[in-house]
Amino acid sequence: MKETFNDLSLDEMVAKRDELKKNLNNLRFDMVLGHVENPMEKRNLKRSIARLNTKIREVELGIRKA
Repeated sequence: MKETFNDLSLDEMVAKRDELKKNLNNLRFDMVLGHVENPMEKRNLKRSIARLNTKIREVELGIRKA
């Protein structure tokens, strides 16, 4: 499930990244306790965060418009 973040502004992308990081932290905690139904969700969250980091960096460099 590939998410597209093309229609978000810079502030929205930063807020979404922070939200995903928080979700990843909670998921890691749940994995230690053994309460995770879908362990592949961790990989998906990490990839989504990486996609957002790339888009945020492109806006900062001026490659992409916000």
